[in-house]
Amino acid sequence: MAETLVVKLQRVEMDMIPQTRRSPTVAGDGPWQPANLVEAVAARTIAQGIVDTLREPLLVLDRGLRLVAASRAFCSTFRLDIGDIIGRPLYELGGGEWNIPQLRLLLEQIIPEQGAMENYEVEHDFRLLGRRTMLLNAREVFHVGASPANIFLSVEDVTSKRRLERENAELLRQKDMLLDEIYHRVANSLQIIASILSMKARKVISKEARLALEDAHSRIMSIAAVQKHLHASAVDGSVELIPYLTSLCEAISHSMISDDQPISIEVRGRGGNVNGRKAESLGLIVAELVINSLKHAFGNAMKGGSIVVIYGADETEWTLSVSDNGRGKQRRASNAKGGLGTSIIAALASQLKAQVVTESSPHGTFVSVAHRMEKAV
Repeated sequence: MAETLVVKLQRVEMDMIPQTRRSPTVAGDGPWQPANLVEAVAARTIAQGIVDTLREPLLVLDRGLRLVAASRAFCSTFRLDIGDIIGRPLYELGGGEWNIPQLRLLLEQIIPEQGAMENYEVEHDFRLLGRRTMLLNAREVFHVGASPANIFLSVEDVTSKRRLERENAELLRQKDMLLDEIYHRVANSLQIIASILSMKARKVISKEARLALEDAHSRIMSIAAVQKHLHASAVDGSVELIPYLTSLCEAISHSMISDDQPISIEVRGRGGNVNGRKAESLGLIVAELVINSLKHAFGNAMKGGSIVVIYGADETEWTLSVSDNGRGKQRRASNAKGGLGTSIIAALASQLKAQVVTESSPHGTFVSVAHRMEKAV
């Protein structure tokens, strides 16, 4: 009977021993640890294992901003020993190098209020690394239950990236300066050529030669006007088309319409922005058609002459038209193929994958250049 009572007491004592004594975190018959301490150690071990699998610098901080875990990438990037930093306050790392005002603002004010912050850029001078630019991403992570949240802080070193961006910006600035210089040199050269052609046209005796030189002079001036206004209107690689064509036609009007010629040039439509190459091609087409109208449509006695330029675009389709109320095209021989202007317009339209349609009558000439999407069969 006594032996049975002793066995029962032993069983009761075994039932009262905390289960954490046989926890896998305690080897053999080591000293007993409280359950919450064992769980904290296990959580820290798991967090460290997860963090070590990441290639990016990452820290796990508790509510007191002490390091719970740090990735190997963080230690190697900022030359710290993981054994020396775990459990220490973040601001004490590297002999106080991480006591950064911008970082304190992020962790002590922004994160408690917002819970997360992305792409928070910080610059700081480190003793061994020099000046570094870091991109910080921080987020509070809550555990199951009522335990305090941890803060996950990723630190991306973007020093090289920012340096390349600054170098690229400087290269773009130099490129813009070079392009400006080229534009000015080209404009000056075109002006010189146009002046020479105009001077030669006044001196030649042959009417045919004079007309050829005047025609070349007009085309040089139109190219110069296109380049000038294209360069002035280009912003971020795109051109607002209607204002560009308006300025171009005003330049042509000032250079070719005298005070005793009541001829107006009007630009209408909706075009939005187009790239520089398309704007240049459309500008050259408009310049060629407007100059042709001014030279051939009205004559000397024409009163109330009008030239209308219209551009309309709908998604990927667009139409450019130039019309005048002049006397229409003069009849040509049946085997005529058109002049140089016709060839220039056809070539530019081909580059734009557009079709050219010309209608002429005694009441005027209408030229349409249209780009249409091919309909699926």
